[in-house]
Amino acid sequence: MTVFFIIMGISLFVFLIGFQRMGGFTFPWIKFYVEGKEAGFSFSDLNLLRRLAVDNHLKDPTALFWSEKTLNLCIRNTIIKFRNQGREHDPHSIEYIGRLFDYRKRVEFSLPKYRLGLRSTREIEAGQILRIILPEMRGRIFTSSVVENMRKYIAISYPQSPHPIPPDFSWMGREIHVYFWRKDDAGYFFTSRVLGDFKERKFEILHIDHAEELVRTQKRKSIRLPITVPALIFPLKDIHQASEEPEKMGGFKCRMVDVSEDGAAVLVGGRAKPGIPVKIQFRLGEDLIVMCGMVKGVSYKKKTHQSILHIQSVPLSRKMKNTILTHVYKVFDVEEGRKGGSPVSPAPGMDVSRKNS
Repeated sequence: MTVFFIIMGISLFVFLIGFQRMGGFTFPWIKFYVEGKEAGFSFSDLNLLRRLAVDNHLKDPTALFWSEKTLNLCIRNTIIKFRNQGREHDPHSIEYIGRLFDYRKRVEFSLPKYRLGLRSTREIEAGQILRIILPEMRGRIFTSSVVENMRKYIAISYPQSPHPIPPDFSWMGREIHVYFWRKDDAGYFFTSRVLGDFKERKFEILHIDHAEELVRTQKRKSIRLPITVPALIFPLKDIHQASEEPEKMGGFKCRMVDVSEDGAAVLVGGRAKPGIPVKIQFRLGEDLIVMCGMVKGVSYKKKTHQSILHIQSVPLSRKMKNTILTHVYKVFDVEEGRKGGSPVSPAPGMDVSRKNS
């Protein structure tokens, strides 16, 4: 009988220790799990978030469901703890931090600025870049921007295209398809008709009609971090050469425009073409970032003879993605980027006279 009570006592002691590590009697179990389920989290997710709340001694654990600041603080503390324990590069630690960033992304995209899109063309802001397609010209793409958004029409800059159009061509009365990407939101599309062609004025503009329907297309899947840091870009023969191994020689100088977990934008000299596999290499603070991907789009700046390459990355390792997201979400609140930077080199595939060695 004595042995039985000893075993029961030990079992109870072990249970209480484990229960205390899980949050104990002071943890708001019911409130946490009920609100967590209402927020759409699974029990597996909630168990991990509960562990995070307990480790960080949060007074209100439910703040993890909606507060970016609280999540940033907890992620930072967890990274510091793993570093101090020498576990920063442990696969389980990397996976754990990765899951925390998944939750951080979820909280970010639940913010109104990502959920609530435009409902009318009357809400398009001045300065918005537009891509205009003229169906009768076999889908030729023109670039324009919103000059002024009025109640009865939208005034846009005169559409530009790298391909010449007839001198006597008039936009008046023509049907156009308009695409644009709204920052921190999504892509949009609408069909319109040109109400006025004011080519003869000092400032050439078009007046286009408002649309009855504004279609929201591609929603943003990742958060971009605007940066201005020097980088190196390496053309690849094939995307299958992609790796996160740093290059020690070669490469063309360029400058970063932005970066996210699934891609980047870089500024290069000259005119470039899409479809080129590349590797880019740069630093965010003390962290070396290496990313490979395909150039999916090019924005050419005629005045400066430079191109912005929009690169879609191949899937990154969890470790590299975590490193990038640490800066994207400013977990350590370190100032990203700097003014100035190195000059940019001509785009891959162009005639180059200067190469980094």
